[in-house]
Order: sequence, then C-alpha cells, then structure tokens
Amino acid sequence: MSYCREEGKDRIIFVTKEDHEAPSNAELIADDPNDPYEEQGLILPNGEVNWNCPCLGGMASGPCGSQFKEAFSCFHYSKEEVKGSECIDNFRAMQECMQRYPELYPQDEDSESSPPQGQSGSAPPTDSNPPASTSQSAPSSDSEAPSEGQNAS
Repeated sequence: MSYCREEGKDRIIFVTKEDHEAPSNAELIADDPNDPYEEQGLILPNGEVNWNCPCLGGMASGPCGSQFKEAFSCFHYSKEEVKGSECIDNFRAMQECMQRYPELYPQDEDSESSPPQGQSGSAPPTDSNPPASTSQSAPSSDSEAPSEGQNAS
C-alpha cells in the first residue's frame, strides 16, 4: 500500500510495485502563460539562476540535478580572480555522478581532452588521400588552356 508523508518542505511518496504497474492517471498541466519563470532566460531579474530555463537542457533535474545545481551555482556566484576556481570539487562531484549514469549522460567520443589512440593531440589528423601536388605539372590533354604559371607546350 502506498503512502505519503511530509518532511519540512518535501513530500515523500512511497509506492508499491503494484502501484507502478498500473497505468498513470496523472494529468499534465498546460503551460502557464503567467509563469514568472517562463521566458526569463538563464538569470532571473533578481540575479538568481532560473533552473527552469530550457537552455540548461534538463541538467538541473534528473539523478545528478543537485550536483549540477551546486556546481553551476558555485560558478555563477564565484568572486574569485579565476572565476569558478573554488568550484572544482563541485564539478568533480557532478562528473562522478554523471559517470554513474552513462545512459543518461553519454560521454562525447570526440572530446579534445582525450585524442584518439595513436595521435598526440598536437598533430593535425592525416588524410588517407594526400593533397594534389602544387608544383607545375603538364596540363592534361582535355584542358583548354594553360593556367597561370604554366607554359603552353
């Protein structure tokens, strides 16, 4: 049997396996055009972070939402000379959380921090087809006129 209890500002709902197997009867509420957080951007007029901003891509919710909020808030409110330098532990905690949920937070395979094997990261990628030589070569038989820098034969 499911039940609910309140602890401070939080409501804790306990449900059974049977409760989860039944179809949801939740009703979605239409967007409120008078919502004070809608269309505000990332930073609200009072200087606080708008965690409902679509620009955050849902990072403020989910299993690592609290770690994201802590790291982002620390950076946003940072007064250090190197902004956010005191937030390293917060970002590390967020990264560790995200690594526990790779299906929700996939790692970018093409990140600059980890170059592909065999490359040091400083050399540009090589192409399997080398570029055409820029030295003068004889015009092909189907060319109409020699290009600049080439002599007519």
